Amino acid sequence: MAEQPYNPLDKRRLGESVALALLKRPVVELPPAPFSGAGVYALYYLGDFPAYAKTVAQNANEQWAAPIYVGKAVPPGARKGGYGLDETPSDVLYRRLKEHADSIQQATNLKLEDFRCRFLVVDDIWIPLGEALLITMYAPLWNRLLDGYGNHDPGSSRYNQQRSPWDVVHPGRAWAEKLKPNARSSDEFIADLEAFL
Repeated sequence: MAEQPYNPLDKRRLGESVALALLKRPVVELPPAPFSGAGVYALYYLGDFPAYAKTVAQNANEQWAAPIYVGKAVPPGARKGGYGLDETPSDVLYRRLKEHADSIQQATNLKLEDFRCRFLVVDDIWIPLGEALLITMYAPLWNRLLDGYGNHDPGSSRYNQQRSPWDVVHPGRAWAEKLKPNARSSDEFIADLEAFL
């Protein structure tokens, strides 16, 4: 079998370049000071929630080796096919991080001061690729096992949905309380987390 030639523009390499650039950024409090732009981010947990003890240990001494969640914030219009070409950057990435901080503050068993973040303002076209690579690289718990952290209020017409795993383990978001109970318990989801780690 012939060896594949090196392609510097391979999608994986392009995604890796975004991921590596993010990892060079400083880790700061969540939410950070306001800023403009769209891009990717990683959240880190340092608290005492028992199911996350191994993740916390990987982030000890400012190693920041295990984000608990990674995500993206795309410019307005991106979901409708426009990637913000020639538009003035908004504060969409900052607002996304602020939304995450608000979700954590509403959770009854998490404290905002136990979280840190790093973020990277990225040219629009590379944002989804960078996020996908970060999820593949780190398999963050809230992306892979405890889905639902990044959810928004679905609106009253969709309150017949089940509560997300994240909202079962970390109750408190008012809109999530309006959803139907999940078929699985918090203990079952926590057992999944512990088995994964």
